[in-house]
Amino acid sequence: MPKITYITPDGTRNEVEVANGYSVMEGAINNNIDGIVAECGGACACATCHSYIDEAWLEKMPTMDDMEDSMLDAAFERKHNSRLTCQIEVSDELDGLVVHVAENDY
Repeated sequence: MPKITYITPDGTRNEVEVANGYSVMEGAINNNIDGIVAECGGACACATCHSYIDEAWLEKMPTMDDMEDSMLDAAFERKHNSRLTCQIEVSDELDGLVVHVAENDY
């Protein structure tokens, strides 16, 4: 199972295993990672799973679709490495991914 490291806004590092086929958001929810609120349950309708992908992983990410790009406009402090974790499917290629959780409790 791929390992993903979630770094919460307070700097806490959580390395967890997430099964292939789950979203990065589901991996966070299933492992009680603080900061991933996921109010819409992964429907790409709220931006409360907003996170920043570690720079070393940006080129390995699947392409962002127009719906995610549009929803990120509603995210607090969008950056060039912002993604909605509900839109990133876990696969073996993402083993070692580092995700910096954004401030989603607003």
